[in-house]
Amino acid sequence: MRTLRDIPCGRTVRVAKLTGEGPVKRRIMDMGITKGVEVSVRKVAPLGDPMQVTVRGYELSLRKADAEMIMVE
Repeated sequence: MRTLRDIPCGRTVRVAKLTGEGPVKRRIMDMGITKGVEVSVRKVAPLGDPMQVTVRGYELSLRKADAEMIMVE
């Protein structure tokens, strides 16, 4: 299974699972990233960090470390 970090610009994927523990996982869920939601990758910074995604109709910037905790299909 791939992580959100591996997805190229312009692709839309569905969240399959969140890894991570405690407050970090809770923060990701508070941003609206939950199992089953669609995430569109809009932009990735030249060095890959951060990446800009669209979730539930709003733009969100994620660090590489956070994107690696989001398993997608």
